[in-house]
This record gives sequence, structure tokens and C-alpha cells, in this order.
Amino acid sequence: MNKTYNTGYVFGITLIAAIGGLLFGYDTAVISGAEKSIEAFLIKPLGLSSFMHGATVSSALIGCIIGGAVSGYFSSRLGRKRSLVLAAVLFFLSAVGSGYPESFIFPRGESSMGLLVLFNIYRIVGGIGVGLASAVCPMYIGEIAPADIRGRLVSFNQFAIIFGMLVVYFVNWGIANGQTIEWINGVGWRYMFLSEALPAGLFGVLVFFVPESPRYLALVRQDEKALSVLAKINGRERAEAIFAEIKSTVSATIENASLYSYGKKVIVVGILLSAFQQFVGINVALYYAPRIFESMGAAKDASMLQTIVMGLVNVIFTVVAIMKVDKWGRKPLLIAGSVGMAVGMFAISGLSYFNIIGISTLVFIIIYTASFMMSWGPICWVLIAEIFPNKIRGQAVAIAVAAQWAANYFISSSYPAMMEFSGAMTYGFYGLMAVLSALFVWKMIPETKGKTLEQMEQYWKR
Repeated sequence: MNKTYNTGYVFGITLIAAIGGLLFGYDTAVISGAEKSIEAFLIKPLGLSSFMHGATVSSALIGCIIGGAVSGYFSSRLGRKRSLVLAAVLFFLSAVGSGYPESFIFPRGESSMGLLVLFNIYRIVGGIGVGLASAVCPMYIGEIAPADIRGRLVSFNQFAIIFGMLVVYFVNWGIANGQTIEWINGVGWRYMFLSEALPAGLFGVLVFFVPESPRYLALVRQDEKALSVLAKINGRERAEAIFAEIKSTVSATIENASLYSYGKKVIVVGILLSAFQQFVGINVALYYAPRIFESMGAAKDASMLQTIVMGLVNVIFTVVAIMKVDKWGRKPLLIAGSVGMAVGMFAISGLSYFNIIGISTLVFIIIYTASFMMSWGPICWVLIAEIFPNKIRGQAVAIAVAAQWAANYFISSSYPAMMEFSGAMTYGFYGLMAVLSALFVWKMIPETKGKTLEQMEQYWKR
């Protein structure tokens, strides 16, 4: 395929849209530095159980499920661009509210069930923003990207997610470094949440400067606008050919498109793809990283630094995926990643069973997370943006993303209770899921490398 696209323009659009991914990572990982302070400030003084601690740490995921579920409605009715503006507003409100949950309603610094409920509400609001962004950002990038670099551009959204996590690890460490535990539990955790307001505001402003998705514009019959956006990205001649291909697949209106127009298998594949990405246990490593390292014998400051090391590894191996996804293809990377994750988790399970604590545990955690970041981290989002036909993409992505966040919530909230029962069993379960994910990819996932979104529609028709 001839590379006739406007590289600077399409990469600029991608960078702005990927800030939504950065906020996704920032919002989900900010809790890693604050979760022990939340336990000390809200959970223990009220005499609540480890289950309530896990539920509070994971409460944003309830919002993620809601945001993912409604993303189809908003992306189809408001459009991709205005849905991202809405996500930015939700991120900003959550950052301010989570940092100051009293909100002039409750006395500052006094624990109560009412304050716990309000804190969780603000985290859920942010979660709705994450759910929207997690569905709409890769969908938007996938719809504006030329086919031969689409994998790389959509993978860049995952890089932004991981970069957002790395940034917040540094922010959390910078806030906590050199401070007493009393100050962190009283004030420091508030600054961690409030820090998100800055990138959220920036995203809200910049997203006004990107165009609407040409495929969405074609769906709502704004053909001139769609062709204009395609021309800016691909040049006029190539744009007309792409536009003709798009129009041939969107003859029905959004309202008349049945979710099962292309059979149930494509929906089932999307749901299982999302579920396996979470059942391998990655967000346990991300949300509870400092606690995991402390349980291995690291001091508080050292555990934060080890978390930063893990964040750097995540960024490096996400770059590997970005560089290779359009060369090697989606399936080989996913299967290789599943094998690496299985090795890492089964090794951690064995070390936990024999109560071996040391550098070996950190090494296998890094092997596990590196394997995820070069495969299931970015490639899952690439496939979710690619595999669904144009007419049902908004609805189908919403279902897949909602399933992903439901699986995420189940895995993250059950982790503390599972660890109380058996650490070896917990990590062994994640290793088993990694093995099953490899079999799933081998049997059910189509290779999408180099194919246009419209060609994927023909695949499901067959």
C-alpha cells in the first residue's frame, strides 16, 4: 500500500486523542499510591473488612463498567469527538472530588460512612470517564488511521495508558518521598488525586482541535465533512477511494443496524478478548504494586521506586509492541505474550508457595508485566478497534469494553480476599488464564494486519 497519508496531521490527531488514554492510565493507577492511606483514613477507623477495602480500591471500576456500557450510545449519538470532551469533564470532576471528598458537606478529616460513600461516588464518576475513553479513544484512532499504520497508532493509545501510569507513579512517589506516614495518610493522598486535574483540563481543551471521525460522519450522512477529513489525512485521490469503500458498508443507518447483523461470533470474540485481558491478572500488579513489593520485604520508599522500575519496563515493552504490531501481526504477539505471562505467574505462584522472597520475585513480575505490555496490553485494544464492522462498531465496542471492565472489577476486588486464602493459588489461577488466552487466540482470533476496517466486515460476512 502506498504511503500517501499526511504523517504529521494523523500523528498529531493521534497524540491528542491518546491523552484520553493517558488519563485512563493515570486515573486507574493513582490509587496504587493512595490505597494504603485510604485504608488508614476510611476503612480501619470504621472497622470495615478487607472486602470493603478491596471494593473501595476498585470502586472506579464500577464507573468503568458504566462508562464502557454507555459508550456505544454516546459515541453514536454525540459522535466520537464530543464523547471525548465528556470524558475529559468527568476526569476533572473526579480528580477534584476524590482529592477533597468532603465537598463542603462533611467535616474535613473526619471518617464516616457518608464520606466513604461520597469518595466512592467521585471515583465512580472518574471511572465513567475511563470507561468512555477506553472505548472511544482506540475506536476514534482506528477510524482515522490509514490501514498500514493503524496497529501502530492504536497501540500508541496503550503507550499513553502506560505512560500515564508511569507519570502517576512518579507523582505519587514525589508526593510521598521524605514525608511521614501520618502526613501521607492525612494530606498526601489528596494531592495524588488532585494532580489529575491538570492533564484532564489540558485534554478537554485540545480535543476541540481534532476533527470528527470520518467513518462516524459517513454513518450520520455528513458525506462532505467525511470526505474533507479523509482528504486531509490521505490526500484527495486516495480519500475518494476510501470514502467509496466506507459508503458501501454503511448503507443502513445507525438506527437500522442490528447488533447481530454479522452473527454472534464476532460479539463473543470481542467479549472473550476483553475478559482474557483482565483474567490474566494484570491490574492486580498495577493497582497493588507497592503493597506487593512491601510484602516481599521492601521498605515503603523502596516499594514506590520498584513500582517506578516496573512502570519503565511497561513503557519499554509497549514500545516493542508499537514497533512490531504492523510487521509481525496481532496473533503472534498475543500468543508469545500469553506464554511469557504464564511463565511469570506460575513462577511467582511457586515462589509464594515456598515463601521465597527476594529479587527472583521481582524478576518474574517484570517478565510477566513485560510479556503483557508487548502483547495483550496494546493488541487487545487494537483488535477491539479493528474487528467490528462499521455499522455495529459503537454498540459492539461498548459491549466488549463493558465486559472488560466487569472482568477487571471482579479480578481486582477479589484479590485481597484470594490472597488471604492462598497466594500460590491466586497467582496460579492467573497463570492458568494466560495459558487459556493463548489457546483462545490460536483458535478464534482473525489476523487483521494490513486489512482495512471495511475488509474486516467482509470477513465476518463469510
